Amino acid sequence: MLLDKIPNRLVNEKSPYLLQHAYNPVDWYPWGSDAFARAKAEDKPIFLSVGYS
Repeated sequence: MLLDKIPNRLVNEKSPYLLQHAYNPVDWYPWGSDAFARAKAEDKPIFLSVGYS
């Protein structure tokens, strides 16, 4: 049940693809400066998902 799960930062996105992952237990970031800043600060690569068809 989704009501007992905590949403991640994708919950405020408009994309249907991103919204379907808003309750994943993963610390997802939408594409943008916040994602780049965190990756740089932690010296980590960016994992990019372009969806699926």
